[in-house]
Amino acid sequence: MEPSRRNGSAELGELLGRLTAEEDMDRETRGRLLGRLAALLGQQARRAGAAGVARGRWLGDLLVEAAPHIPIRDLETLQAHHPGLMGEDLADKLVKAAGNSTTAVGAAGGALAAVQFAAPPLLLTAPAQLAAETLVVAAIEVKMIAELHEVYGLTVQGNGTARGAAFVTSWARQRGINPLETGSLTSALGTAAKTALRKRMLRTFGRSLGTMGPFLTGAVAGAALNRSATKALAAKIRHDLRQSMGAPPPLPRDHGG
Repeated sequence: MEPSRRNGSAELGELLGRLTAEEDMDRETRGRLLGRLAALLGQQARRAGAAGVARGRWLGDLLVEAAPHIPIRDLETLQAHHPGLMGEDLADKLVKAAGNSTTAVGAAGGALAAVQFAAPPLLLTAPAQLAAETLVVAAIEVKMIAELHEVYGLTVQGNGTARGAAFVTSWARQRGINPLETGSLTSALGTAAKTALRKRMLRTFGRSLGTMGPFLTGAVAGAALNRSATKALAAKIRHDLRQSMGAPPPLPRDHGG
């Protein structure tokens, strides 16, 4: 890998690490980091070429490269961060936090897009902004999936690269990981997994297009779409993980007050 790309990959990993690590990041910091990420992706997109970007291959490759940098908490750390919670209650908390984070990213992306609509020359930067939002949302959801595996007692072993590839594949397929399944923990994605990843990245990118509305309407749309999609993904993953554990589905809980 050439030095410029190595430097870019390191900065990409650092930015995604920060954007996924803090669940209560303030709006100004999140917007600034998203702006830096968009600028970096704008440079890399030109090198990737139009075909790679359009087919989702470029974004998929970026997510795989960045996955080992996504901070994943083990069960002990999760319980320390959320005292008194375990099992389904802890899983609920993680899903809510991930939904809040992807909601905030959608709102931040929409706010920036609204500014760009007010200044037409800046519309040239919109694709990079959408790519940044897409990548961060994917990374937040990958982190959620990894930590849900911890909560349900299905810890995925291996080095950072293998674990990253496994969780990215889980995200792309919207399925939980069975650590006993042959080929579930490899450092490289197979052809089928790469195809699923490209398709999933393009769907997430299309979701980000909802932020491209004037007068902050995009911020509202982007936030709502992200929250809904993150919750739906979590429901599928949790269903798989319960089945892997041989556990019955949880009883309905009264959330009224």
